[in-house]
Amino acid sequence: MGFQEGLLNGKNVVITGGGSGIGLGICEHFLSLGAKVFICSRSEEKLARVSEGLKEKGFEHIYYHPCDVREPEQVDAMLASAIEQMGEVNVLLNNAAGNFISPTEALSHNAFKTVVDIVLMGTANCSLSFGKYWLKNDIEACILNITTTYASTGSAFVVPSAAAKAGVLNLTRSLAVEWGRRKIRSVAIAPGPFPTEGAWSRLFPEEVAKLVDPKEHIPLGRVGNHIELQNLAAFLVSDMAPYINGEVVTIDGGEWLQGAGEMNNLLKVPKETWLELAKKHRKGK
Repeated sequence: MGFQEGLLNGKNVVITGGGSGIGLGICEHFLSLGAKVFICSRSEEKLARVSEGLKEKGFEHIYYHPCDVREPEQVDAMLASAIEQMGEVNVLLNNAAGNFISPTEALSHNAFKTVVDIVLMGTANCSLSFGKYWLKNDIEACILNITTTYASTGSAFVVPSAAAKAGVLNLTRSLAVEWGRRKIRSVAIAPGPFPTEGAWSRLFPEEVAKLVDPKEHIPLGRVGNHIELQNLAAFLVSDMAPYINGEVVTIDGGEWLQGAGEMNNLLKVPKETWLELAKKHRKGK
């Protein structure tokens, strides 16, 4: 059972990194629920192709503008284009990201900076531009940030992303307090594994996938279905969630909790061993 038709009527949404992957999936879902959606990424050719494909599916209210979120001037121009095309913007979904696995000592300074600039500075640039526009025009609005489960714990082999996403996590919570009283909600989603063609191949290339199965670390025994993430995003930006502010919702099948518990690796202990231990305990009594 899905959401009621028209759940996002009246929502004019900008999605960064909306031309592919998670951003594109959320874009189409939001359109199906009645939102007007404006997508941006660096490639105008990709945006035009995606927009045309969505229109062929019957979605009229799809708009786009090329933008590198690392550049504040481009963000301002993108916002101006969104306002011109949609009339108003009241939802910002900060989804643009860059990530890949690597031993940290193998990273160049530029590689580290590139990830931080896209993930943290891109989110900050958009939040600042949109926030100033909303505050100046007294518009009730919502920022939804896509962060990650390791934003609060850190993670080896994705150190630039972990550092940047930690910043996004704290930006979410900080703005929730500062701007909440001025009718701007700030919320976030921390997804676990939701495979996409682009990001997944960088995080789990074939050589690594042969050695590591992410499903082994997920209590539910599977990766996420994209509709589950899309529904959560729709709920958080909708009028069904007006009192949720500053919250970061984890959607990972319990993955990070399994990794966090000191004794959770005991899941590998076979049933027979537990039975033998139980006998010893009874004898001890």
